[in-house]
Amino acid sequence: MNVPATREDLMIVNMGPHHPSMHGVLRLIVTLDGEDVIDCEPILGYLHRGMEKIAENRTIIQYLPYVTRWDYLATMFTEAITVNAPEQLGNIQVPKRASYIRVIMLELSRIASHLLWLGPFMADIGAQTPFFYIFRERELVYDLFEAATGMRMMHNYFRIGGVAADLPYGWIDKCLDFCDYFLTGVSEYQKLITRNPIFLERVEGVGIIGVEEAINWGLSGPMLRASGIQWDLRKVDRYECYDEFDWEVQWQKEGDSLSRYLVRIGEMVESIKIIQQALEGIPGGPYENLEIRCFDRVRNPELNDFDYRFISKKPSPTFELSKQELYVRVEAPKGELGVFLIGDQNVFPWRWKIRPPGFINLQILPQLLIGEMIIDTPEVQDINSFSRLEYLKEVYGMIWVLVPILTPVLGITIGVLAIVWLEREISAGIQQRIGPEYAGPLGILQALADGTKLLFKENLLPSRGDTRLFSIGPSIAVISILLSYLIIPFGSNLVLSDLNIGVFLWIAISSIAPIGLLMSGYGSNKNIPF
Repeated sequence: MNVPATREDLMIVNMGPHHPSMHGVLRLIVTLDGEDVIDCEPILGYLHRGMEKIAENRTIIQYLPYVTRWDYLATMFTEAITVNAPEQLGNIQVPKRASYIRVIMLELSRIASHLLWLGPFMADIGAQTPFFYIFRERELVYDLFEAATGMRMMHNYFRIGGVAADLPYGWIDKCLDFCDYFLTGVSEYQKLITRNPIFLERVEGVGIIGVEEAINWGLSGPMLRASGIQWDLRKVDRYECYDEFDWEVQWQKEGDSLSRYLVRIGEMVESIKIIQQALEGIPGGPYENLEIRCFDRVRNPELNDFDYRFISKKPSPTFELSKQELYVRVEAPKGELGVFLIGDQNVFPWRWKIRPPGFINLQILPQLLIGEMIIDTPEVQDINSFSRLEYLKEVYGMIWVLVPILTPVLGITIGVLAIVWLEREISAGIQQRIGPEYAGPLGILQALADGTKLLFKENLLPSRGDTRLFSIGPSIAVISILLSYLIIPFGSNLVLSDLNIGVFLWIAISSIAPIGLLMSGYGSNKNIPF
């Protein structure tokens, strides 16, 4: 840590690993000058350790149940990279149906990971509601996982050459229903969060990462794409069958926390598009290439026959990894997840090196935090997990401020005129004359004249009361009501950006109106109105 030795009024704060903003897996030693961060030292390693050495002392099949502990939010990706490495080392072909099933599971896992990033991210900046909403959709994803794999989190579903089991009956229809439902949930998130002025104030322009910085620090995933670089390994490496689907890489160019949020929201929508296309076009055929169970032996086509597959399926033998080395990577929710594998004609890998995306992305955290306020630390550190001017024009533009103000004024004016006109009509009917109703079309001009006279010619001030107090009272009542429209954050379609805050502010400001009425009653110097 680079703490100035001459300063004596600095404060060193320990954030994590048990601090709520760190979620148990990260510790930050932050040096503060007041509320400004002048230095930060991230300390990692609070999750699981020794995973690489465990891999080097296990066969691939024995190691598969361990790998979901690397990242318990994106479990399918850790399984995918574990089986992809020996598949490429042995040039093992994966059946088309198995590849489609893998893509579906990977994208569902991406959605679950992004959801569990979004909820704590919003909770860290003070919005608790989305934290509860995300578990609604996430539980549906885990229901799909449980139906297909038997486990909700630690699946052990991927196999070398395919997957462990085919999709159960009715699973595809259930997944399609989830896709339709989830799109409405994403729209709900966008209405609740994306245009919220308080949210924008907290995340826009915070934690900016430029293009060169992102490349030099080796960032990947949403952090890289939020800085203006369209780099997605699903498009670059074309692994599995992603090139058969129509989808777009989500990216932004501002490089701040808002951009990283928008990238993740867009990626969830794109994942739904990929899942829907995969479900509608999933082919038939085997879900696992059972020939590879005789690794480095004579291939036996009978291994894919019905009797072996469904009646007497034998346990998997141990695989000997050929004497080669390679690096395999996938596009995980947090970024590039890779494995460097070296085989040595042994059942155990000679070297198994993991390239975790979160570990690499967190390198830049001290640089982002220095100069920020301590309150901005959670939304900046959540990296692992529109133009401002145009937005203000849209939300607080003159048209959206004047419309809600003029609407009640116009309504009150029309109501007064209608009442005066009705009163004149009734009076004329009682007196059996038709004078006022012919002052303009249907007597409207007469009502307008009476209303003008009432406002400008009649003396409503009490002769024996406090005229100043009596005049100020109605003004306070009217101004407080009009002011309540000004402080409510209206959206582009006259919809409250945040309903809870809007209703609270409306009640708080409009409650001043009774004070003005009491002032008028007291100023009239009469007991009855007071």
